[in-house]
Parts: sequence; C-alpha cells; structure tokens
Amino acid sequence: MFCDDVWARSTALLRAIHEHPFNTALGEGTLDRRRFAFYIVQDARYLEAFSKALATASVRAGDPEEAAFWADSAHAALAAERTLHEGYIEEYGLSAADLSGIRTSPTCLGYSSFLQAVALAAPYPVLVAALLPCFWVYQDVGAALLQQVGDVADHPYRAWISTYADPDFAKSVERAKEIADRLAAGADGETRAAMTEAFVQATEYEWMFWDSAWHQETWPTEQWRPGG
Repeated sequence: MFCDDVWARSTALLRAIHEHPFNTALGEGTLDRRRFAFYIVQDARYLEAFSKALATASVRAGDPEEAAFWADSAHAALAAERTLHEGYIEEYGLSAADLSGIRTSPTCLGYSSFLQAVALAAPYPVLVAALLPCFWVYQDVGAALLQQVGDVADHPYRAWISTYADPDFAKSVERAKEIADRLAAGADGETRAAMTEAFVQATEYEWMFWDSAWHQETWPTEQWRPGG
C-alpha cells in the first residue's frame, strides 16, 4: 500500500517531528506562550492556502464521495481550526494590531505556495499525496501527545491536543489515506513516484513549520525591507 510505503520511508523524518523541541515542550506544557502565539498566527494563514488546495481537490476529484470529503475538509480547515485559533488568540490577549504586525514567515509562505502550486499544476493523485501529511502527521502527533499526557484537563494546550487526537479527526485521516492508496494503486510508476515525492516534501514542510515557530522565524532580508 502507498501509505504504508511512504510512512516507512519517512520514519527518520517523523521521529524528528516527534522529538522536535516545539512538540516536546508542547506536550510537557512548558512551551513558551510567545512561540505558540507565533505558531497560531502562522497556522491560521497557512490554513487559508490549505483550504483552497482542499477545495481544488474537491473540484478535481472524479468520484462524488471523494469530492464531498475534500469539500467538507476544506470547510473544517477554516471553521473548526479557526475556532481553536481564535480561542487561543483571545486567551493571549492578542489584538488585531498584534496579529497584523507578525509577518508571514518564509516557511509558512513556502509551504502554502507549495500546496497551491501542486493544486494547480500537478495531477490529482499527486495533490492528494501532498495534502495527506497535514492530516496524518498532525493526528499522529496529537495522539502521541495525548497518550503521553493522559488527562489533559489542566494542560495549558489541552485544546490543541484534543483537536488532533479526536476520534472524528482520525476518521478523516483514514479516509484521506484510503483515497491516496486507491489512487496510487491505479497510477503508473511516474505518477506514484511523484506522489511519494509530494508526500515527503509536505512532511518536510511540517517539520519546518514547527521549527520556524520554535525560532520565531523572520526574513533574513528584513533589515533591507522598505520601511523596515
């Protein structure tokens, strides 16, 4: 199966994601609030691009049930997760001015642009493979953190952990994997290779996204930016 194969190929990368200091500190509840706030702002912007890519997958899907799944996922990306973000932003007391003052990071822009380019230019099976890590990796991390923490009632990041460890989200992940496996099974060697590359590239971006939040990534050219 395609999913089993790409997951096995990505073992070292997935381990690096789980062991990244951002996710380690998040699980321990010691993650600096400034880092998490930076992450939340970047993630909200990324979700706009992700939801558009999901909507494009819905349009390009030949199967009506698949089209409905991607459309529902596009809505969920903007609705459920934005609710999570707004809750944290309100909790942290961030104003509209605070949010607008944070530039979209190079990594956030890179990941968003990658998904949009794949959505517009690559075959439908490759788009599905590129979308899959945002489902699967998050569910994998959320489930691992929930197992590690146990009772999250008093955890400072309980809403985040609960969202991605939720059984309903796991069902969405399984559906996305089923679609990817079906498409890969009917694909030629070139398309399957492109699917593998898209999955790995997106998973690399997942690591980079958490790393950028940990370092509160800025543009190295900021000092030369007009008005900077």
